[in-house]
Amino acid sequence: MPILICDCNKTMPLDSASLGDALDERLVLHSTLCRHEVGAFQRAVAGTDPVIVACTQEKRLFGEVAEHTEGATAPVHFVNIRETGGWSRDAAQAMPKLAALLAAARLPEPEPVPVVTYRSAGRLLIVGPLDAAERAADLLSDALDVTLFARGPGATGGEQERRYPVLSGRLESVQGWLGAFELAWTQSNPIDLDLCTRCNACLEACPESAIGLDYQVDLERCTSHRACVQACKVAGAIDFERPAQQHRAQFDLILELGAQTLFEQHAPPQGYFRWDGTDPAPLMKLREMVGEFEKPKFFDYKPSLCAHSRNDIVGCRACVDVCSAQAVESDKSHQQIRVNPNLCVGCGACTTACPTGAITYSYPPVADQGARLRTLLATYAQAGGSAPVLLFHSQESGRRLVERLGREARLGKRHGVPANVMPVSLWHTASLGLEAWLGAIALGASQVVVLATDEEAPQYLETLASQMRVAQAILDGLGYTGPHLHLLQPASVEALDASLQEIAARRPVVPPQAARYAMVREKRSTLEMALDHLIAHAPNPAGEAVPLPAGAPGAGSLLGSLAIDKEACTLCMSCVGACPASALLDNAEAPQLRFVEKNCTQCGLCVKTCPERALQLEPRLLLTPERKQPRVLNETAPFHCVRCGKPFGTRKAIEAMLGRLGGHPMFQGEALERLKMCGDCRVVDLYSASGEIRITDI
Repeated sequence: MPILICDCNKTMPLDSASLGDALDERLVLHSTLCRHEVGAFQRAVAGTDPVIVACTQEKRLFGEVAEHTEGATAPVHFVNIRETGGWSRDAAQAMPKLAALLAAARLPEPEPVPVVTYRSAGRLLIVGPLDAAERAADLLSDALDVTLFARGPGATGGEQERRYPVLSGRLESVQGWLGAFELAWTQSNPIDLDLCTRCNACLEACPESAIGLDYQVDLERCTSHRACVQACKVAGAIDFERPAQQHRAQFDLILELGAQTLFEQHAPPQGYFRWDGTDPAPLMKLREMVGEFEKPKFFDYKPSLCAHSRNDIVGCRACVDVCSAQAVESDKSHQQIRVNPNLCVGCGACTTACPTGAITYSYPPVADQGARLRTLLATYAQAGGSAPVLLFHSQESGRRLVERLGREARLGKRHGVPANVMPVSLWHTASLGLEAWLGAIALGASQVVVLATDEEAPQYLETLASQMRVAQAILDGLGYTGPHLHLLQPASVEALDASLQEIAARRPVVPPQAARYAMVREKRSTLEMALDHLIAHAPNPAGEAVPLPAGAPGAGSLLGSLAIDKEACTLCMSCVGACPASALLDNAEAPQLRFVEKNCTQCGLCVKTCPERALQLEPRLLLTPERKQPRVLNETAPFHCVRCGKPFGTRKAIEAMLGRLGGHPMFQGEALERLKMCGDCRVVDLYSASGEIRITDI
């Protein structure tokens, strides 16, 4: 696979020989690949093998050159080695990192995933003050079919000429997404905008000036002179007796002027835009939103693994609570959750928060992310690098912040990305969690940094911080002195630079050798492999179990045990039926409640289901082999039928039942004694008892 590297007019000290050795490839160093030496790029793309260009600044130029190069069929991939390492005070020591970034770029593209389709005919609703809405409509009406929803007249009111349909009233609800928005509103104003001719006679006649240039009556200022009604007698647009009317309408796109009020969630649906009247970017995007659009279906869901609810009892709500797009909701009819792919924005926070792996991230799949991390860390180590730090950032705001740091380092204002810090771009930083971070440490990383910007919803940061506390507690409990995990929220490039320098200088304790396993789709399997490696090489484990901080179910406690009150437990086995992860088991041979700790997700369903309130969650990591083996939580003697001697329940359960029902008038004498019999003997006794009244006796 051809790799083209360029030192960008000799502003980077690239060592093509050491890079080539690390990649097992002969590399030619260019200085002006996008200018005088563009012929090298043309020759590379003339083949069929994918081409890697170690430059992202001139992606557009290279794309145009490839289009106009005869016989160019090779796909081109771009990787940034300039701002991420070449422009840094550590650039001379950054060759292992640059080799790792180039090696990761050679990995094959993820397999295609199902897509979600949107269709837009360009029906746009603009919501805001009438004057501002008309100005926005003037900029968009040549490309879109515009309707206005007026929220007052604004500073100057509507234009005299009515160029667009105008709606008004009380907004009841707005739901949907690109191509499928539904607006519901109530029109209760005396002026019917469809009949109004904007003749302004009502404004002239109104003594209270209660009618504005949005041609609606301000009912708080109106004192019922009704002079406006007389002025509009011919058109008949004003009627104070008209009943309120409810309306619905469909739109493909929505533009809201000013603050976001139509949607409360942090991530509004696709097709919704806000405009502050200055930045033209939202309007430019709107003009392009006509036609058919596709996006990846970012998630896979396995209801059989879901710990959301059992028997109408809700246990885990981690995915519902963390979703910033309100794309996840409880499906009570099916005892599970429901994810709306049209509202999903692909942040992956639900997959990170999910304790069971019922929801998995599919774009890119976990296996591909794992291969990327393993390639980065292995190549870095083979090239002679030490103490690698993975810097996870989003591919939008996070990437821009890292690139700004590189540029300011080139200008001598900052230090730049340290030589041992490898930026890793993600669709969203919330898409990776505890199992990936611990997996990265097991695969050879010394530290993991998550760079947060204003893209992340507050609940995302809470989930990431909670899982980091759990992961760090595990590492500390195993004797890996840290810290190893960091959640950065820098307010500036300067703050990011300072934090990265401090982190890069640390040398936390890590396993003496890197793991070789591959991350798999099943979340808990990946977590188990990481834990097995970390436990096997633990330098100083703290006893038999590592206590973990308690957190929100699924978000802070992925591991743990159960504490049981043996006196309260009657072994009714309700908890066994509720457990979605087969962590709780019965025993067909004896009255026993058994528990497999490694299977427990700490979802809490068993605690909420237990009628005796005998169970309590206990977050911890058990380090002994018993973690993977069934152990008895509680057992009791069986209760034997007083008639035939057959065991049919537990002594504790039957005694509890007798105690509760003994005072009831229906269970006295023989009836109470019958409760001590098995089902067969109870029927025989019922029919053979001489004192029983039968329906045939009547």
